[in-house]
Amino acid sequence: MNLISKYFSESKKIPIDKFISNALYNKDYGYYSKKNPFGKNGDFITSPGISSLFSELVAIWVISLWEQMGKPKNFNIVELGPGNGEMCKTLIRVFKKFPIFFDSISIFLYEKSKTLENLQKNNLNNQKIKWVKNFNKIEKGPVIFLGNEFFDAIPIKQFKKINNILYEQYVGLENNSKIKVFLKKADLKTINELKKYDLLKHHTFIEYPKQGLAELDQIVSKINKLNGGLLLIDYGFLEQESKNTLQSVKNHKSNMVFDNIGNADITSHVNFSLIKNYLKKKKLKVHNIVTQGFFLKKMGIMNRAEAAAKNMNFKEKSDLYFRVQRLVSPKQMGDLFKCLFAFKLKKKNSLGFK
Repeated sequence: MNLISKYFSESKKIPIDKFISNALYNKDYGYYSKKNPFGKNGDFITSPGISSLFSELVAIWVISLWEQMGKPKNFNIVELGPGNGEMCKTLIRVFKKFPIFFDSISIFLYEKSKTLENLQKNNLNNQKIKWVKNFNKIEKGPVIFLGNEFFDAIPIKQFKKINNILYEQYVGLENNSKIKVFLKKADLKTINELKKYDLLKHHTFIEYPKQGLAELDQIVSKINKLNGGLLLIDYGFLEQESKNTLQSVKNHKSNMVFDNIGNADITSHVNFSLIKNYLKKKKLKVHNIVTQGFFLKKMGIMNRAEAAAKNMNFKEKSDLYFRVQRLVSPKQMGDLFKCLFAFKLKKKNSLGFK
């Protein structure tokens, strides 16, 4: 069988989100099933890998939220798509410094890939942690969901509007070897779904995170039932533009989306205004969306870096500040990455957002 054709096992033509899903998550051939994509020897690096200060500040944010909620005795933390476990490792290190808080928490890691789950288990050895494929086991106490670069890795649908007719992008195989994009007329149900989120008015090219919203659905219903919130940090935009944001990366370099299938990451930019709109429809309160640079500075990253730098030599200091700048600078991740907090709480918590 041709190597590429295995990603089209059900049909010769499939919607682009289904194709990306196969390329990333197929348990035998999918990108996330085959390798560790993180770090210098992988394909990309995320904020927790750039500097542990990122995860430290997320930990402080979680603890202060718990305090503001009256220090509940049962408090659930769910990390969505925990990668190599780096963020969770730092969270636990910080959490242990607050014994009453640490005794109150249960930590759940929501991971689809068995390969990554095994990697996380090697990196994390703590009885507090449980790995889950759904949120059914979370039954008592409020729940906080943390998603850093979780949403961008969920496959999206793409549509084109030509002469006021909406078409969905499909991909298929030409001569059983070359991937080609096709257009298929969208059905009424899909059109109405996009209209609900005001996506059709001013755009000729539309991206729609159908699978992402299905994931959010499970998260929201748990928050509505138990109280709590969702902190999402990811790269994306506030206003949708008529453009294709699918991108691929391999060995820390840009890769053509249909090249190296199964051996390169494929992601898209997150439409934060759509997610905010969706969450509000689901009766959650949502803060103003801020940039990652704004959030980290408000959480005190510069002071934290200054304190950490006191016992460092010149080379170590330079490295520390270089990494912090990468996280907060508008020219690097500072503006492209956004932070969203949606919640159902008695008191409004705006730490990091005001």
